[in-house]
Amino acid sequence: MMDRIADIWGPRTPHAKGTVWPARVDLHLTDGVSEDEVDRWVQSACVLCSNGCGCEIAVKGGRMVGIRGRATDVVNHGRLGPKGLYGSTPWASSPDRLTRPLVREAGRLVETDWGTAMGRVVEVSKRLLADKGPLTHGFYTTGQMFIEEYYALGVIGKAGLGTPHMDGNTRLCTATSAAAFKESFGADGQPGSYTDIEHCDAIFLYGHNMAETQTVLWMRVLDRTRAADPPTVVCVDPRRTPVALEAERTGGVHLAPRVGTNLALMNGLTRELFVNGWVDERWVDAHTLGVADLRATVEPYTPREVARTCGIDADDLRRAARIFGRSRDVLSTVLQGFYQSHQATASAVAVHNLHLLRGLIGRPGSGILQMNGQPTAQNNRECGADGDLPGFRNWDNPRHVRELADLWNVDPLTIPHWAPPTNAMQIFDYAEEGSIGLLWIAATNPAVSMPESARIRRILGGDRCFVVVQDLFLTETARLADVVLPAAGWGEKTGTFTNVNRTVHLSEKAVDPPGEARSDLDIFLSYAAAMDFRDKEGAPLITWRTPEEVFDAWREATRGRPVDYTGLSYTRLRGPTGIPWPVNDQAPDGTDRLYTDAVFPTATDECETYGHDLLTGAAVTEQEHRALRPDGRAFLKGAHHTPAHEEPGEDYPLLYTTGRTAYQFHTRTKTGRSRSLRDAAPDAWVELSVSDAADLGISEGDVVRVESPRGAIQVKARVGQVVAGAVFAPFHYGSWDLDDADPHRHSGQANELTMTVWDPVSKQPCFKTAACRVVKVRDGDGPAPAPTTAASAPAGDGVPPTAGGAPTTTRHVDTPHYPNDPAAGTSGSAPVDTAAGGR
Repeated sequence: MMDRIADIWGPRTPHAKGTVWPARVDLHLTDGVSEDEVDRWVQSACVLCSNGCGCEIAVKGGRMVGIRGRATDVVNHGRLGPKGLYGSTPWASSPDRLTRPLVREAGRLVETDWGTAMGRVVEVSKRLLADKGPLTHGFYTTGQMFIEEYYALGVIGKAGLGTPHMDGNTRLCTATSAAAFKESFGADGQPGSYTDIEHCDAIFLYGHNMAETQTVLWMRVLDRTRAADPPTVVCVDPRRTPVALEAERTGGVHLAPRVGTNLALMNGLTRELFVNGWVDERWVDAHTLGVADLRATVEPYTPREVARTCGIDADDLRRAARIFGRSRDVLSTVLQGFYQSHQATASAVAVHNLHLLRGLIGRPGSGILQMNGQPTAQNNRECGADGDLPGFRNWDNPRHVRELADLWNVDPLTIPHWAPPTNAMQIFDYAEEGSIGLLWIAATNPAVSMPESARIRRILGGDRCFVVVQDLFLTETARLADVVLPAAGWGEKTGTFTNVNRTVHLSEKAVDPPGEARSDLDIFLSYAAAMDFRDKEGAPLITWRTPEEVFDAWREATRGRPVDYTGLSYTRLRGPTGIPWPVNDQAPDGTDRLYTDAVFPTATDECETYGHDLLTGAAVTEQEHRALRPDGRAFLKGAHHTPAHEEPGEDYPLLYTTGRTAYQFHTRTKTGRSRSLRDAAPDAWVELSVSDAADLGISEGDVVRVESPRGAIQVKARVGQVVAGAVFAPFHYGSWDLDDADPHRHSGQANELTMTVWDPVSKQPCFKTAACRVVKVRDGDGPAPAPTTAASAPAGDGVPPTAGGAPTTTRHVDTPHYPNDPAAGTSGSAPVDTAAGGR
């Protein structure tokens, strides 16, 4: 038995390069239930990060009572992380679940029946459509629903209502991933695979604290770096994370650039490939466009200039570039440190440039994973609920629009495609000014997660927009709604979803939702039926009744597109493992990695976008794109570094950046109701460097006030691992607290300070580059509530170690055969370190 709060990653199973990752099954049961007392185990995959670990839900007496990993699943080989183990099931039986609809009467939310609640939504919807048309409707969703729900909503919004105002909180976490893929390769979709970890010689992690954001994937990395032939790790992060420590341990490099200077760093790395002759010029000439322009763009970024701009050592830059330039196979991963920072898309595209210049793509060990922040963010992008057209179609391509119009049997003019889809930042602008009169928010909590959160609360609580919220609990956002619809959660409904490396899982219903709660799909279909949407022949637009019927319709929407699901079915997904798309006649068992033939979906008639200028966001026209004749070649694109929107100054001398902890997910709607996870990271904090804390007279645990031009928070300080000049805050904490629910408490809500500015291409907001100041309020009465186990570890001694997780079980098992694994023909056996932690 192990405490997986104290030991986040569990015991090591090191193995040699090119061999299969050994299997290990992690299990946790609640309420004193033993394995032999479980009534049944129900197939699913974990939804508490973007890794998508295959698992089984334990059911006893009609309740979810635990979880175990599936050894046969290609994603996790049986492992689960602390959030999956401790946070997957406790929320489901929490006493504050929403069980009946609520409507606002005389300023208060009161319980009602479904007919009254949906009737009110439909009445407002029909009135707005009659008075002003479909542009009055906006939808803001999530990265946590299922394919079936996203696709149903996409059809409702695009073919039923005809509104372009659809987006998800994927705009906050993964929009840059999608944008960067489109700019470089012509379409969305992860080129790489998790199996690249087993085959690479070096791993570069750009703004990606994998050790906390994808804990099981980090276990996979550790099982290679702790072997006799480890890959070299290079970490780009302003904090000294576990990733940075592993970089130092493997002989790699930790590059800690000044916040907001990522693109200057990437341009410097790119220039080093050119000047040292580490470019595969024959491959580049055959398979890319734009190399001359890229070379000219990066030429000014010498190691000395990059060191001055980024605050790093020039020799460290040279060493990192040498590792990339001389390693046979390199895996790169990217996350919020790039996506949510200044010049996000340009920085993410620069990662692609490095791989393209060396031809390191489409083969085992040489992959790119522009990671997602949420479990089903990929599906929001695929299905069109985020504003894009379903199936990675180009809204600016009339043929693509006609394909959908024929599929749905509607007039092509019904489908909004006259302008780019409306991003989330614009949607809230339109709600603020009143042009969007109905804003429907599903399974997300923008009152905490959106930037400049005081402004978001004013919009949601104002009288210019009718707000509908469907969720599991009365979140900070739901408290401000006009109608609240109780939803079923994971394990209480059936559906499919796709993880970071394109692996599709089926999650089966394990238990009934409480009270009158309904699945998101049932809610959307109920609205569609009440609105009586019709196709161009007058027949009902939507005839589906079950999740499987929606999935079958979704498969047809993907036919012939890069995101091809046509070879998948519920029957196939009830097998031993998830399956990575595309799955079709050419790839009946799925596809481990894309672009093995170095042919990219960039042809003008095929691509998902014609592209943009990375500096300004200006769109490339169809004629300009066609004139380039990409014909399956990837684009090399660059841009010059510019200063961030808000630079430190006399009044606000520090840079404020936000992020995550291993023990909480998003705004804690689920994980905050797990006692083990709450105890590990119970409340908000900020982190200061040792030098900044000394200059400000701040010690560990002191109460400080952190202020920006937009707002302030008051929390305890952790004197820790962040680079000098920066202040780090976790974004998970809003006003909600299970023990003291006060809707007016915002003392630790990190997004009080962040800016309403966004990247010109991906439209992802910049959470990482606000100017701030820190003032000591009073001496502390104990250490900060920050965990000690990972990146938030204190710089000094005397802070009690984070521990106290309920016991979990770890079993080492024979390693199964995994389809599509390049090492599947070799032995997966390896020495097993069963000591707790094993590190």
